[in-house]
Amino acid sequence: EKLELVDGKVNWKGETAVKHKHGGLRAALFVLLAFAFENLANLHLAVNLTTYFNGILHFEVSDAANALTNFMGTGYILSIIFAVFADTYIGRFKSILISGSVEFLGLALLTAQAHYSSLRPPPCNVFDPTSRCEKLESSDTVFLYVALYLVAAGMAGIKASIPSHGADQFDEKDPREAKTMSSFFNGLLFALCIGGAVSLTLYVWLDDHKGWDVGFGVSAIAMFLALIVAVLGWPLYRIHVVQGSSVLLELIQVFVAAIRNRNLKLPENPLELYEIDKDKEAALEDDFLPHRDVYRFLDKAAIKTASEKPNPWKLCRVTQVENAKILLGMTPVFACTIIMTLCLAQLQTFSVQQGLTMDTTIVGSFHIPPASLPIIPVVFLIFIIPFYDQIAVPLLRKVTGHVTGISHLQRIGVGLILSSISMATASIMEVKRKSVARDHNMLDALPVLQPLPISVFWLSFQYFIFGIADMFTYVGLLEFFYSEAPQGIKTVSTCFLWTSMALGYYLSTILVQIVNRATKHITNSGGWLAGNNINKNHLNLFYLLLALLSLVNFCVYLFVSSRYKYRSKN
Repeated sequence: EKLELVDGKVNWKGETAVKHKHGGLRAALFVLLAFAFENLANLHLAVNLTTYFNGILHFEVSDAANALTNFMGTGYILSIIFAVFADTYIGRFKSILISGSVEFLGLALLTAQAHYSSLRPPPCNVFDPTSRCEKLESSDTVFLYVALYLVAAGMAGIKASIPSHGADQFDEKDPREAKTMSSFFNGLLFALCIGGAVSLTLYVWLDDHKGWDVGFGVSAIAMFLALIVAVLGWPLYRIHVVQGSSVLLELIQVFVAAIRNRNLKLPENPLELYEIDKDKEAALEDDFLPHRDVYRFLDKAAIKTASEKPNPWKLCRVTQVENAKILLGMTPVFACTIIMTLCLAQLQTFSVQQGLTMDTTIVGSFHIPPASLPIIPVVFLIFIIPFYDQIAVPLLRKVTGHVTGISHLQRIGVGLILSSISMATASIMEVKRKSVARDHNMLDALPVLQPLPISVFWLSFQYFIFGIADMFTYVGLLEFFYSEAPQGIKTVSTCFLWTSMALGYYLSTILVQIVNRATKHITNSGGWLAGNNINKNHLNLFYLLLALLSLVNFCVYLFVSSRYKYRSKN
């Protein structure tokens, strides 16, 4: 029987990978399981760290929210650097192992700070206006941020490498494997939900009831298990061969060359633009991209001049230029998704603070931690993702003809409008919560100790709607970037999702500060979001502002997506 080799992929011994022996769904399952353990390790941090910063380290509520969004933003923005580093020097699989080890180290340091009292301020009730709580000392602050950003760096490397390494297990040119690869991207969200379900319940409970040192400690154990699972799948993987050159650098060269050649006249015949021979191109195992009559100013990067020696910063190939055009074409879609993460940041920060003021009783004496509220959309997604992938997509595929059921841009758009609805719902729920506090004369009630007579499950509506938005937009984005990008920039393109989320988190920090400054002199609380007492600030107006921003953003997206032309796969 003739072995079918996989071009551009090797096995763990460095030999050319063999289809049916390496890669496929069996290998991808190890990737998904490792991703589930990684999310088990850190997802509770995204919803509960504000409580740690505020209650244990004595940050103000807005400072705690900003510290979290900066941490999350860094964890996403660094993914671009890790993607380039993985493709250029060490490969995606090794990047996973190194990043996982860095994240494990950061979690171990957080465990140490939470455990040893000498590394944190003395216990104090920050919600008691008469108490004077000590702040974190400068040396302990350095320790905190070193640990925190080691975790962020590790998360960045995992997010940069896991999707592309998992997708490497499938051959896009094989129709059957192409369908399975689409299921793999849905599986990424499913793995996140499985790990998240445990992290948002058991780990949050451990944080709140057994101590933060226990919570951080079990996170470190989960991260170690993620590394073990990733290594166990090593003999089965199709491993992407390191390119030895930076694709991101090649893209920068196109823009630099186009600027340097801005005074040159474009030839009437595009065939006169510079390109290496097709036979040589095939030998390099790159896609050969034909010239397209869009973004013509970039074509100047490929104008040949006889008087000079070839210089990569002044002369680029047509394929290189087309890569830059594709990336530039996807940028408006990318920009329209930043606002959605801005909304997500509020559910991980201020919504948790809302929950701390409410009745968390489920049955009898059993209470749900407010930070566990995202478990509601997560549990729903655990059931809806298999239904969507195995039932809805095949049915939609018969109607629309799309391999993924509906187009990537349609899927993204559904999520964007749902995020606006989620914020509008959050505003309504906050009005209801504050009216209960006012009617029962509990505006100065201490969170947790004096809960308002309103169930925390009223907040589940905003979480539920946003959870569905997650499934559509974030998975749609991941598929869109990976499928539209040519072979040479797939890893970098999948990081667009994480970069979009990073900018959303950073924008959240900036917006909170702008809103507080703009409303400082028109509110009794000193700003819509100022202070530690959310019963006296104007969180409902902030949610309403986000709902309106999201609606405007969706309208812009409709215009952008209607003008986008999908890349031909031929």
